[in-house]
Amino acid sequence: MPKALPPLLTLEPLIEAVQDGVSRAGWSLSGLQKTTSHQFEGRWQGESSRSAYLFFHSERLPDFVSVDVFLDETSKGLQGNIALVVEGPALAALPAMGEFLAQLAKTSGEILPKGYKTPLTVRLRMDGPHEDPGDAESEIRLKLRIPPDAVEAGAGAVSALASSTVAAFERAIDDPVFVSLLDDGE
Repeated sequence: MPKALPPLLTLEPLIEAVQDGVSRAGWSLSGLQKTTSHQFEGRWQGESSRSAYLFFHSERLPDFVSVDVFLDETSKGLQGNIALVVEGPALAALPAMGEFLAQLAKTSGEILPKGYKTPLTVRLRMDGPHEDPGDAESEIRLKLRIPPDAVEAGAGAVSALASSTVAAFERAIDDPVFVSLLDDGE
């Protein structure tokens, strides 16, 4: 009978587990940033937080496609998410927003692992108030939140979840909704 792995208790082993899983899926680490926060006010007064941001790229995909990871260690435990990030085309090149969100939701629901929280986000940015709104830049994020039970199951479980999530992201990129973003994203 295989020996159970210990749960992940601190940020560094969580970083290593996620990095291992994403790297095994064929993505390379582009950057890593760690922060410590301990001067909170209000309801967070007395709390502290250590966070890490990991950024990955794939040689097979354009530079405007990445996998971004946010990990957080607080007094309430470890948490984090893994996100596919696509810097998309200008707003004018996107389908009607309701239709576009429905397409993203359908793709996300079909492709991402079942039983996890998988939010999706479309962000629009304008350089200033005088820019044509049709020129606003888009950013699309599909996320998977790392559940507490994966952290409790240990590094192997987190690494496997990271690998399967990135593999799902790659399947999403092959979906027609993302193919159109990749064609228009430059």
